[in-house]
Amino acid sequence: MVLVNGGRGGRVEGDWSASLEWLVERLAPGRPDLAFHEVRYRIKSWAYLAMCIDDAVAAVDEVAHHGPVTLIGFSMGGAVSIATAGHPAVRDVIGLAPWIPRELDVRGLSGRRVTVIHGSLDAGLPGVPGVRASSSRRGADRIEATGVRVDYTLIRGALHPIAVRAPWGGLLPAPRAGTWARHVARALPAPEV
Repeated sequence: MVLVNGGRGGRVEGDWSASLEWLVERLAPGRPDLAFHEVRYRIKSWAYLAMCIDDAVAAVDEVAHHGPVTLIGFSMGGAVSIATAGHPAVRDVIGLAPWIPRELDVRGLSGRRVTVIHGSLDAGLPGVPGVRASSSRRGADRIEATGVRVDYTLIRGALHPIAVRAPWGGLLPAPRAGTWARHVARALPAPEV
């Protein structure tokens, strides 16, 4: 698993997403067969999207020798994951509240399994970016128009973040965080026997 963080509008150093960190803490114990890796952006900003994509490709290159890769992209990480999906090691893309801009080339998803999960109440708040579910639905429709099947799930009552970081550093789950975790767990590749 390669986890691909969201971003901001400004030039911000890459750091671990509270939402993805919270999910890994819940998913990893039940899936000892999977290794979870993080893309650490040099700058986590949609203004530097090409650089973020380069960072994700480098991360996939680093782990590709272990076997097939699933990209789990949160917010801007959804766009980065879609742009990285053409890498030969990538088999699955899971977009969590993914930003899928109109100009993003989605042809690299051909032959991949694609899942999109989004909160119904997702929207930007003052100082907090968000992605409306209608936007990811349009992106999923655009992907499906290329012949790729998209499993799309809308979580009623869920916001953009799955978790937030508290001032003391701990993780606080957002409303419906447990539902996010269950849907992501179901989207993960089946254990190999």
